Amino acid sequence: QVHVVESGGGLVQAGGSLRLSCAASGRTFSSYAMAWFRQAPGKEREFVAAMTWAPGTYYADSVKGRFTISGDNGKNTLYLKMNSLKPEDTAVYYCAAARYLGSVYSQSRYDYWGQGIQVTVSS
Repeated sequence: QVHVVESGGGLVQAGGSLRLSCAASGRTFSSYAMAWFRQAPGKEREFVAAMTWAPGTYYADSVKGRFTISGDNGKNTLYLKMNSLKPEDTAVYYCAAARYLGSVYSQSRYDYWGQGIQVTVSS
């Protein structure tokens, strides 16, 4: 069984920063890619950023230039540094891991998901 756990969320003022962390563990777990998605109240879950171990990084247009994804393949850990936060970044953020090659933007490609962590940006 694979466990994915997020940490680092919280409340921050607009313009501030937060760093999310994610750890995936399991006896025989290895991933092709890991990613962050988010879901705001009343909205569908959306892609935020992804990292493949090829390596490659991918960002949604809405966060490009403000968020930075990084990670360690050997440790199956993933981070999201969020700068210049805006109230519209308020959401539950989910970490996900994909075992196989596929579109990093598609939720269906991810096999394992964390429970999510709340990020609230006040104006």
